[in-house]
Amino acid sequence: MVYVLKTASGPALRDFASYACAGAVGTALHYTVFLLVTGTSSSAPSTGTAVWASTAGAALGAATNYLLNYRFSFRSLRRHREAAPRFALVAALSLAINAATVGALYAGGLPPLAAQLAATAAVLLGGFLLNRNWTFA
Repeated sequence: MVYVLKTASGPALRDFASYACAGAVGTALHYTVFLLVTGTSSSAPSTGTAVWASTAGAALGAATNYLLNYRFSFRSLRRHREAAPRFALVAALSLAINAATVGALYAGGLPPLAAQLAATAAVLLGGFLLNRNWTFA
């Protein structure tokens, strides 16, 4: 990620900053769902519960991110009928990577929140590059 930011031109850096802000909103929704589900039991949640909570939160965050990125981050002129399926494909790939990362790290002994933080970092840069250069271009 540092390499991308160092080599980014002004518009790319602005896009990344806007993407990161939109992502923060989506991530806040994602983590809210995740923490509500995993934090409601008196014992540690199962791996399946942690993965389900992460997946549900990510889906809500993805819908929010689409709208914010379409309108503000990339100011896309692409029609929704073209951009939305592309975004859905990128989001599905990100969701799969997110779920696999949370599942593997949690099963490997990391606490649920630490596993989720690592998963979030794993999908940030790839999602930006795909959405900027393909989804909304």
